[in-house]
Amino acid sequence: MNKLVRTAVIIAVIFVLVMILRPFFIVQEGQQAVVIRFGKLIRTETEAGFKIKMPGIDNVQYYPKKTLSWDGDAKKIPNSDQQYIWVDTTARWRITNPTLFYEAVKTENQAHAKLDDIIESAVKTVIAQYPLEESVRNTNQIIESQQLKAKAEAEAEAEAEAQRQAEGADSSPTLAQAAAGEDEVKEITQGRLKLSEDMLSLAKGNTPKYGIELIDIVIRQIKYSDELTPSVYERMIQERAQKAQFNRSAGEGQKEEWLGLLSKKKDTILSEAYDKSEAIKGEADAKAAAIYAEAYGQDEDFYNFWKAMESYKNTMPGLKKTLTTDMDYFDYLYDKE
Repeated sequence: MNKLVRTAVIIAVIFVLVMILRPFFIVQEGQQAVVIRFGKLIRTETEAGFKIKMPGIDNVQYYPKKTLSWDGDAKKIPNSDQQYIWVDTTARWRITNPTLFYEAVKTENQAHAKLDDIIESAVKTVIAQYPLEESVRNTNQIIESQQLKAKAEAEAEAEAEAQRQAEGADSSPTLAQAAAGEDEVKEITQGRLKLSEDMLSLAKGNTPKYGIELIDIVIRQIKYSDELTPSVYERMIQERAQKAQFNRSAGEGQKEEWLGLLSKKKDTILSEAYDKSEAIKGEADAKAAAIYAEAYGQDEDFYNFWKAMESYKNTMPGLKKTLTTDMDYFDYLYDKE
């Protein structure tokens, strides 16, 4: 019985010592660790599991194996046109060599400080080599769509011009031709994505010595500096005003063209209507003359009487005074008997 008690006591003492001294440590999934003894790194643990260390002597420093993010502050950088712009970038990185990482930077905060210098230097170098449009756009899709639009408008304008010439109208600026007044969009040769790749290539060569792998660098936002913004707005206003004036001129030209076509068409319609009315009048006069001739042939005296009555009806109301009625014209006003 005493032997069993002693064994239990020994086991309990050993357990207490183990719990106090903790000669083990656990590396979780997504972690890696370095074991440090008297300030010197003695080994690296990159696999998850239960690990042994020298109690009271060894210290363990844990580092993440997962992908980490770096978010720098927006920096005011001059581009190739000497325009100062604010560039905000972000990046992803990970610790690939914990031994070098511990020896070079030791902590994540110091790693961020190193990345600040490396990435910001690369961003400044690349941005300074290109104009603004290279940093903003990735493709020339805007230019391609404008070219397709201009082609379609040119074909439509060619058809309209052919129709105007067939109708004898003068050529004048049209709204379709106003496309030529649109702002010129400069073609890019690199683009924002390529600039990000250049930044990554430039910065990536400086990170392996710190045990760091830089995965990517992304331009998150670009905007004009406060000093440049008013001049940019002023230039945009002037460009919009020039385009508006061009469109107004084109509209006035098209208006005059349409008014000319309308006037010409109106004259044509009136001329055709006048010719038609004169033809109808001629036919009516001929029929009337035939009727009069037929009536005259049937009863000459009645015909003369009827014509005289018609004449009296038209002339007598407007006759203010009569000096004499002793003329053949007024014969029908008297009784001949």
